[in-house]
Amino acid sequence: MSKHFETEAIRKQTERSQFSEHSTPLYLTSSFVFDDAEDMRASFAEEKERNLYSRFTNPNTTEFVDKIVAMEGAEAGYAFATGMSAIFSSFAALLNAGDHVVSCRSVFGSTHSMFTKFLPKWNIETSYFKVEEVDLIESLIKENTKILYIETPTNPAVDILDLDLIGKIAKKHNLIFIVDNCFATPYIQQPIKFGADLVIHSATKLIDGQGRVLGGVTVGNKELMREIYLFARNTGPAMSPFNAWVLSKSLETLSIRVEKHCENALKVAEFLESNENVEFVKYPFLKSHPQYEVAKNQMKLGGNIVAFEIKGGIEAGRKFLDAIKMCSLSANLGDTRTIVTHPSSTTHGRLSLEDRLEVGITDGLVRVSVGLEHADDIIADIKQALAL
Repeated sequence: MSKHFETEAIRKQTERSQFSEHSTPLYLTSSFVFDDAEDMRASFAEEKERNLYSRFTNPNTTEFVDKIVAMEGAEAGYAFATGMSAIFSSFAALLNAGDHVVSCRSVFGSTHSMFTKFLPKWNIETSYFKVEEVDLIESLIKENTKILYIETPTNPAVDILDLDLIGKIAKKHNLIFIVDNCFATPYIQQPIKFGADLVIHSATKLIDGQGRVLGGVTVGNKELMREIYLFARNTGPAMSPFNAWVLSKSLETLSIRVEKHCENALKVAEFLESNENVEFVKYPFLKSHPQYEVAKNQMKLGGNIVAFEIKGGIEAGRKFLDAIKMCSLSANLGDTRTIVTHPSSTTHGRLSLEDRLEVGITDGLVRVSVGLEHADDIIADIKQALAL
Protein backbone atom coordinates (compact mmCIF):
# COMPACT_ATOMS: atom_id res chain seq x y z
CA MET A 1 0.00 0.00 0.00
CA SER A 2 1.13 3.55 -0.74
CA LYS A 3 2.64 5.44 2.17
CA HIS A 4 1.56 8.80 0.84
CA PHE A 5 -0.28 10.84 3.47
CA GLU A 6 -3.43 11.38 1.42
CA THR A 7 -3.76 7.72 0.47
CA GLU A 8 -3.29 6.48 4.04
CA ALA A 9 -5.94 8.95 5.24
CA ILE A 10 -8.48 7.59 2.79
CA ARG A 11 -7.63 3.91 2.41
CA LYS A 12 -6.68 2.84 5.94
CA GLN A 13 -9.89 1.43 7.41
CA THR A 14 -11.36 -1.47 9.33
CA GLU A 15 -11.78 -4.86 7.69
CA ARG A 16 -15.00 -5.14 5.71
CA SER A 17 -17.84 -7.11 7.21
CA GLN A 18 -19.88 -9.83 5.52
CA PHE A 19 -21.91 -7.03 3.91
CA SER A 20 -18.92 -5.83 1.81
CA GLU A 21 -19.52 -2.17 2.60
CA HIS A 22 -17.34 0.39 0.81
CA SER A 23 -17.42 2.93 3.65
CA THR A 24 -16.71 1.92 7.25
CA PRO A 25 -19.99 1.51 9.16
CA LEU A 26 -20.78 2.84 12.61
CA TYR A 27 -20.23 0.34 15.40
CA LEU A 28 -22.64 1.73 17.97
CA THR A 29 -22.23 -1.00 20.55
CA SER A 30 -21.10 -0.76 24.14
CA SER A 31 -19.82 -4.34 24.28
CA PHE A 32 -18.80 -7.36 22.22
CA VAL A 33 -19.63 -11.06 22.52
CA PHE A 34 -17.37 -14.11 22.92
CA ASP A 35 -17.54 -17.63 21.52
CA ASP A 36 -17.16 -19.43 24.83
CA ALA A 37 -15.64 -19.19 28.32
CA GLU A 38 -12.10 -19.79 27.08
CA ASP A 39 -12.43 -17.14 24.36
CA MET A 40 -13.65 -14.68 26.97
CA ARG A 41 -10.84 -15.54 29.42
CA ALA A 42 -8.12 -15.32 26.77
CA SER A 43 -9.49 -12.05 25.47
CA PHE A 44 -9.53 -10.35 28.86
CA ALA A 45 -6.06 -11.74 29.57
CA GLU A 46 -4.96 -9.96 26.36
CA GLU A 47 -3.80 -13.21 24.83
CA LYS A 48 -6.00 -12.24 21.89
CA GLU A 49 -6.18 -8.86 20.18
CA ARG A 50 -9.88 -8.08 19.94
CA ASN A 51 -12.57 -5.65 21.07
CA LEU A 52 -13.87 -6.23 24.57
CA TYR A 53 -15.78 -3.12 25.52
CA SER A 54 -16.05 0.28 23.83
CA ARG A 55 -14.48 2.05 26.80
CA PHE A 56 -11.32 0.11 25.89
CA THR A 57 -11.48 -0.14 22.10
CA ASN A 58 -14.03 -0.08 19.31
CA PRO A 59 -13.61 -0.63 15.54
CA ASN A 60 -14.35 3.03 14.87
CA THR A 61 -11.91 4.41 17.41
CA THR A 62 -9.28 1.91 16.27
CA GLU A 63 -9.59 3.07 12.66
CA PHE A 64 -9.27 6.72 13.68
CA VAL A 65 -6.25 6.06 15.90
CA ASP A 66 -4.56 3.89 13.26
CA LYS A 67 -4.80 6.76 10.79
CA ILE A 68 -3.27 9.30 13.17
CA VAL A 69 -0.54 6.82 14.12
CA ALA A 70 0.36 6.41 10.44
CA MET A 71 0.22 10.15 9.75
CA GLU A 72 2.46 11.04 12.70
CA GLY A 73 4.89 8.16 12.22
CA ALA A 74 4.01 6.82 15.67
CA GLU A 75 3.89 3.31 17.10
CA ALA A 76 0.59 3.34 19.01
CA GLY A 77 -2.18 5.65 20.15
CA TYR A 78 -5.42 6.14 22.03
CA ALA A 79 -8.48 8.30 21.28
CA PHE A 80 -10.08 10.45 23.98
CA ALA A 81 -13.35 12.28 24.46
CA THR A 82 -11.67 15.71 24.16
CA GLY A 83 -8.28 17.27 23.59
CA MET A 84 -7.98 18.15 27.25
CA SER A 85 -8.78 14.60 28.33
CA ALA A 86 -5.93 13.47 26.07
CA ILE A 87 -3.56 15.97 27.70
CA PHE A 88 -4.59 15.25 31.29
CA SER A 89 -4.69 11.48 30.85
CA SER A 90 -1.26 11.44 29.24
CA PHE A 91 0.26 13.38 32.14
CA ALA A 92 -1.67 11.50 34.81
CA ALA A 93 -0.62 8.14 33.39
CA LEU A 94 3.08 8.98 33.22
CA LEU A 95 3.66 11.13 36.32
CA ASN A 96 3.97 10.11 39.95
CA ALA A 97 3.65 12.24 43.07
CA GLY A 98 6.80 14.33 43.44
CA ASP A 99 7.65 14.44 39.73
CA HIS A 100 8.49 17.66 37.91
CA VAL A 101 7.51 19.06 34.51
CA VAL A 102 9.29 21.64 32.36
CA SER A 103 6.96 23.43 29.96
CA CYS A 104 6.90 26.41 27.67
CA ARG A 105 4.89 29.21 29.31
CA SER A 106 2.83 29.65 26.15
CA VAL A 107 0.31 26.83 26.48
CA PHE A 108 -3.45 26.54 26.13
CA GLY A 109 -5.29 28.09 29.08
CA SER A 110 -6.74 24.80 30.35
CA THR A 111 -3.33 23.16 30.13
CA HIS A 112 -1.95 26.02 32.22
CA SER A 113 -4.71 25.42 34.78
CA MET A 114 -3.80 21.72 34.89
CA PHE A 115 -0.17 22.63 35.62
CA THR A 116 -0.94 25.29 38.24
CA LYS A 117 -4.16 24.14 39.95
CA PHE A 118 -4.53 20.39 39.62
CA LEU A 119 -1.17 18.65 39.28
CA PRO A 120 0.09 20.43 42.44
CA LYS A 121 -2.55 18.44 44.37
CA TRP A 122 -0.32 15.42 43.77
CA ASN A 123 2.88 17.33 44.55
CA ILE A 124 3.74 17.66 40.86
CA GLU A 125 5.32 21.00 40.03
CA THR A 126 5.89 22.75 36.71
CA SER A 127 8.69 25.14 35.75
CA TYR A 128 8.05 27.46 32.81
CA PHE A 129 10.32 28.94 30.17
CA LYS A 130 9.29 31.63 27.68
CA VAL A 131 9.30 31.09 23.93
CA GLU A 132 12.38 33.28 23.61
CA GLU A 133 14.14 31.53 26.51
CA VAL A 134 14.76 28.06 25.05
CA ASP A 135 18.39 28.39 26.12
CA LEU A 136 17.18 28.33 29.75
CA ILE A 137 15.49 24.93 29.51
CA GLU A 138 18.45 22.96 30.82
CA SER A 139 18.75 25.22 33.88
CA LEU A 140 15.15 24.31 34.81
CA ILE A 141 15.70 20.55 34.69
CA LYS A 142 15.88 18.86 38.11
CA GLU A 143 16.60 15.33 39.28
CA ASN A 144 12.86 14.67 39.46
CA THR A 145 12.02 16.20 36.06
CA LYS A 146 10.19 13.66 33.94
CA ILE A 147 8.42 15.50 31.10
CA LEU A 148 9.38 18.31 28.74
CA TYR A 149 6.23 19.77 27.16
CA ILE A 150 5.54 22.30 24.42
CA GLU A 151 2.94 23.28 21.86
CA THR A 152 3.99 24.73 18.52
CA PRO A 153 2.60 26.87 17.02
CA THR A 154 1.43 28.28 20.34
CA ASN A 155 -2.10 29.34 21.23
CA PRO A 156 -3.04 32.15 20.69
CA ALA A 157 0.14 34.12 19.86
CA VAL A 158 1.30 31.74 17.08
CA ASP A 159 4.90 31.52 18.27
CA ILE A 160 7.13 28.71 16.99
CA LEU A 161 9.41 26.50 19.08
CA ASP A 162 12.37 24.64 17.59
CA LEU A 163 11.37 20.97 17.74
CA ASP A 164 14.79 19.68 16.76
CA LEU A 165 16.62 21.72 19.40
CA ILE A 166 14.19 20.90 22.21
CA GLY A 167 14.04 17.25 21.17
CA LYS A 168 17.82 16.98 21.56
CA ILE A 169 17.62 18.55 25.04
CA ALA A 170 14.96 16.04 26.07
CA LYS A 171 17.02 13.12 24.79
CA LYS A 172 20.19 14.38 26.51
CA HIS A 173 18.41 14.45 29.88
CA ASN A 174 16.28 11.32 29.28
CA LEU A 175 13.00 13.24 29.49
CA ILE A 176 9.68 12.34 27.91
CA PHE A 177 9.19 14.94 25.16
CA ILE A 178 5.50 15.69 24.56
CA VAL A 179 4.25 18.03 21.82
CA ASP A 180 0.77 19.47 21.36
CA ASN A 181 0.51 19.47 17.55
CA CYS A 182 -3.06 20.77 17.36
CA PHE A 183 -2.42 23.95 15.36
CA ALA A 184 -0.26 22.22 12.76
CA THR A 185 -1.99 18.84 12.31
CA PRO A 186 0.08 15.86 11.14
CA TYR A 187 -0.23 17.12 7.57
CA ILE A 188 1.90 20.20 8.30
CA GLN A 189 4.28 18.86 10.94
CA GLN A 190 5.32 15.53 12.48
CA PRO A 191 7.09 16.19 15.80
CA ILE A 192 8.21 12.56 16.19
CA LYS A 193 10.66 13.16 13.32
CA PHE A 194 12.31 15.76 15.56
CA GLY A 195 12.51 13.60 18.67
CA ALA A 196 9.08 13.83 20.27
CA ASP A 197 8.02 10.77 22.27
CA LEU A 198 4.34 11.62 22.29
CA VAL A 199 2.13 13.88 20.15
CA ILE A 200 -1.26 15.16 21.27
CA HIS A 201 -4.11 16.62 19.23
CA SER A 202 -7.40 18.23 20.00
CA ALA A 203 -9.23 16.52 17.14
CA THR A 204 -12.06 18.98 17.73
CA LYS A 205 -10.11 21.53 15.71
CA LEU A 206 -8.69 21.06 12.18
CA ILE A 207 -8.90 17.26 12.29
CA ASP A 208 -12.71 17.51 12.43
CA GLY A 209 -12.60 20.78 10.55
CA GLN A 210 -16.31 21.52 10.61
CA GLY A 211 -17.13 22.25 14.24
CA ARG A 212 -19.20 19.12 14.73
CA VAL A 213 -17.71 16.85 17.38
CA LEU A 214 -15.23 16.82 20.26
CA GLY A 215 -12.24 14.53 20.39
CA GLY A 216 -8.62 14.12 21.38
CA VAL A 217 -5.82 11.70 20.58
CA THR A 218 -2.35 10.87 21.87
CA VAL A 219 0.11 8.87 19.75
CA GLY A 220 3.75 7.94 20.04
CA ASN A 221 6.11 5.48 21.73
CA LYS A 222 4.38 2.13 22.30
CA GLU A 223 5.71 1.62 25.86
CA LEU A 224 4.49 5.07 26.94
CA MET A 225 1.20 4.56 25.13
CA ARG A 226 0.72 1.28 26.99
CA GLU A 227 0.76 3.21 30.28
CA ILE A 228 -1.66 5.79 28.88
CA TYR A 229 -3.96 3.06 27.55
CA LEU A 230 -4.11 1.30 30.92
CA PHE A 231 -4.86 4.59 32.68
CA ALA A 232 -7.61 5.48 30.19
CA ARG A 233 -9.06 1.96 30.22
CA ASN A 234 -9.57 2.22 33.97
CA THR A 235 -10.61 5.87 34.27
CA GLY A 236 -12.91 6.12 31.25
CA PRO A 237 -12.09 9.22 29.11
CA ALA A 238 -12.69 7.27 25.88
CA MET A 239 -13.86 8.76 22.61
CA SER A 240 -17.34 7.68 21.50
CA PRO A 241 -17.61 5.42 18.44
CA PHE A 242 -19.76 8.01 16.68
CA ASN A 243 -17.23 10.80 17.13
CA ALA A 244 -14.44 8.47 16.01
CA TRP A 245 -16.40 7.61 12.86
CA VAL A 246 -16.92 11.31 12.08
CA LEU A 247 -13.25 12.14 12.72
CA SER A 248 -11.98 9.23 10.64
CA LYS A 249 -14.09 10.51 7.75
CA SER A 250 -12.73 14.01 8.37
CA LEU A 251 -9.17 12.76 7.95
CA GLU A 252 -9.98 11.73 4.38
CA THR A 253 -10.16 15.43 3.44
CA LEU A 254 -7.61 16.80 5.91
CA SER A 255 -4.83 17.44 3.40
CA ILE A 256 -6.95 19.27 0.87
CA ARG A 257 -8.72 21.29 3.57
CA VAL A 258 -5.48 22.31 5.27
CA GLU A 259 -3.93 23.35 1.96
CA LYS A 260 -6.81 25.78 1.36
CA HIS A 261 -6.86 26.98 4.97
CA CYS A 262 -3.18 27.85 4.71
CA GLU A 263 -3.55 29.53 1.33
CA ASN A 264 -6.31 31.75 2.72
CA ALA A 265 -4.43 32.42 5.97
CA LEU A 266 -1.33 33.67 4.14
CA LYS A 267 -3.48 36.07 2.09
CA VAL A 268 -5.17 37.35 5.25
CA ALA A 269 -1.81 37.78 6.99
CA GLU A 270 -0.37 39.69 4.03
CA PHE A 271 -3.41 41.99 3.97
CA LEU A 272 -3.13 42.69 7.69
CA GLU A 273 0.55 43.59 7.35
CA SER A 274 -0.45 46.38 5.01
CA ASN A 275 -3.33 47.75 7.13
CA GLU A 276 -2.71 51.04 8.91
CA ASN A 277 -4.81 50.05 11.94
CA VAL A 278 -2.69 46.97 12.65
CA GLU A 279 0.37 47.22 14.90
CA PHE A 280 1.87 43.85 13.95
CA VAL A 281 0.96 40.47 12.45
CA LYS A 282 2.21 37.00 13.40
CA TYR A 283 1.92 34.17 10.94
CA PRO A 284 4.62 31.47 10.70
CA PHE A 285 5.17 31.81 6.96
CA LEU A 286 5.48 35.60 6.95
CA LYS A 287 9.13 36.61 6.76
CA SER A 288 8.42 39.12 9.54
CA HIS A 289 7.63 36.30 12.00
CA PRO A 290 10.39 36.09 14.67
CA GLN A 291 10.78 32.34 14.14
CA TYR A 292 10.21 32.29 10.37
CA GLU A 293 13.30 30.19 9.61
CA VAL A 294 12.42 27.62 12.29
CA ALA A 295 8.88 27.40 10.94
CA LYS A 296 10.11 26.82 7.39
CA ASN A 297 12.42 24.06 8.64
CA GLN A 298 9.81 22.04 10.52
CA MET A 299 6.45 22.97 8.94
CA LYS A 300 5.16 22.16 5.47
CA LEU A 301 2.76 25.14 5.54
CA GLY A 302 2.03 28.03 7.89
CA GLY A 303 -1.24 26.80 9.38
CA ASN A 304 -4.61 28.52 9.51
CA ILE A 305 -4.12 30.75 12.57
CA VAL A 306 -3.18 34.41 12.21
CA ALA A 307 -2.59 36.64 15.24
CA PHE A 308 -2.46 40.42 14.97
CA GLU A 309 -2.40 43.45 17.23
CA ILE A 310 -5.01 46.15 16.68
CA LYS A 311 -3.93 49.68 17.47
CA GLY A 312 -5.99 50.96 20.41
CA GLY A 313 -5.73 48.06 22.84
CA ILE A 314 -8.55 46.19 24.53
CA GLU A 315 -11.34 48.61 23.56
CA ALA A 316 -10.26 48.53 19.93
CA GLY A 317 -10.37 44.74 20.13
CA ARG A 318 -13.94 44.79 21.44
CA LYS A 319 -15.02 47.25 18.75
CA PHE A 320 -13.45 45.06 16.10
CA LEU A 321 -15.46 42.04 17.26
CA ASP A 322 -18.68 44.08 17.39
CA ALA A 323 -18.09 45.25 13.81
CA ILE A 324 -17.53 41.78 12.33
CA LYS A 325 -20.38 40.75 10.03
CA MET A 326 -19.55 37.48 8.24
CA CYS A 327 -16.85 35.87 10.37
CA SER A 328 -17.97 34.02 13.49
CA LEU A 329 -17.31 35.10 17.06
CA SER A 330 -16.41 31.87 18.80
CA ALA A 331 -13.80 30.25 21.04
CA ASN A 332 -13.31 27.35 18.64
CA LEU A 333 -10.81 27.17 15.78
CA GLY A 334 -9.99 25.03 12.76
CA ASP A 335 -13.52 25.29 11.36
CA THR A 336 -14.55 25.67 7.71
CA ARG A 337 -15.91 29.04 8.87
CA THR A 338 -13.54 31.85 9.76
CA ILE A 339 -13.56 32.59 13.50
CA VAL A 340 -12.24 35.71 15.24
CA THR A 341 -11.44 35.85 18.94
CA HIS A 342 -10.15 38.66 21.18
CA PRO A 343 -8.32 36.70 23.91
CA SER A 344 -7.81 39.59 26.39
CA SER A 345 -11.54 40.21 26.80
CA THR A 346 -12.73 36.62 26.36
CA THR A 347 -10.74 33.36 26.58
CA HIS A 348 -7.91 34.86 28.66
CA GLY A 349 -9.88 37.66 30.31
CA ARG A 350 -9.46 36.19 33.81
CA LEU A 351 -5.70 36.29 33.64
CA SER A 352 -3.84 39.28 35.01
CA LEU A 353 -2.28 41.67 32.51
CA GLU A 354 1.13 40.44 33.64
CA ASP A 355 0.22 36.81 33.01
CA ARG A 356 -1.23 37.64 29.59
CA LEU A 357 1.85 39.56 28.54
CA GLU A 358 4.03 36.64 29.68
CA VAL A 359 2.59 34.59 26.80
CA GLY A 360 2.31 37.39 24.26
CA ILE A 361 -1.37 38.15 24.75
CA THR A 362 -1.43 41.93 24.44
CA ASP A 363 -4.62 43.95 24.92
CA GLY A 364 -5.22 44.40 21.21
CA LEU A 365 -4.30 40.87 20.12
CA VAL A 366 -6.83 39.16 17.86
CA ARG A 367 -6.67 35.50 16.84
CA VAL A 368 -8.16 34.62 13.47
CA SER A 369 -8.85 31.00 12.60
CA VAL A 370 -9.00 31.41 8.84
CA GLY A 371 -11.66 29.27 7.22
CA LEU A 372 -12.50 28.03 3.75
CA GLU A 373 -14.64 30.91 2.52
CA HIS A 374 -13.30 32.86 -0.45
CA ALA A 375 -10.25 34.78 0.74
CA ASP A 376 -11.58 38.05 -0.68
CA ASP A 377 -14.72 37.78 1.45
CA ILE A 378 -12.74 37.04 4.61
CA ILE A 379 -10.46 40.00 3.98
CA ALA A 380 -13.38 42.32 3.15
CA ASP A 381 -15.08 41.56 6.47
CA ILE A 382 -11.88 42.07 8.48
CA LYS A 383 -11.11 45.26 6.53
CA GLN A 384 -14.49 46.88 7.25
CA ALA A 385 -14.28 45.92 10.92
CA LEU A 386 -10.82 47.47 11.24
CA ALA A 387 -12.02 50.69 9.60
CA LEU A 388 -14.61 51.46 12.32
